[in-house]
Amino acid sequence: MSHSRQAENKKVVIKLVAVVFGMFGFGFALVPLYDVFCAVTGINGKTSNEAAVYTNIEVDKSRLVTVEFITRTNTGMPWQFETQTRRVEVHPGEMYQVDFYAKNPTQRDIVGQAVPSVSPGTAAIYLNKTECFCFEQQPLKSGAETVMPMRFYVDPELPKNINFFTVQYTLYDVTSDAQEIAMNRG
Repeated sequence: MSHSRQAENKKVVIKLVAVVFGMFGFGFALVPLYDVFCAVTGINGKTSNEAAVYTNIEVDKSRLVTVEFITRTNTGMPWQFETQTRRVEVHPGEMYQVDFYAKNPTQRDIVGQAVPSVSPGTAAIYLNKTECFCFEQQPLKSGAETVMPMRFYVDPELPKNINFFTVQYTLYDVTSDAQEIAMNRG
């Protein structure tokens, strides 16, 4: 093999290695870029983790939107977790409350964290929660049970073609994370 051919092969290998590293780096950059894109567009169905303020909202009495609530527990979360209202018809702009029930049937104290998602995802930015158990971790002693409220209104600007959406809460066991945070504070 000639010297010039070896030099060309070396350049090709260097370029290919650079492409591989560039693609690997781009893959890592996609995660935060995706989160930003979804936060801006509301496409992923994530709701805000901050309480909305309810002031001077005009209620659209001419329109009804059906909101369905689904609950589930993540693998390894032993709590009983359910909504006390499966479905509610709401007038956009009007305040509503739905209660959720949780019970810790185990022999140990557990801290839970609920994560909401909305389907279709475009409806997520129009769901405004003024109070929600999902804003904070929920400690529950062994054998204890609780009712957790979620107060919300649907923004009257919800697109007219959306007259039904689903809110799902997935409950996670975050006991070890909560204990670690408490130890670092103390």
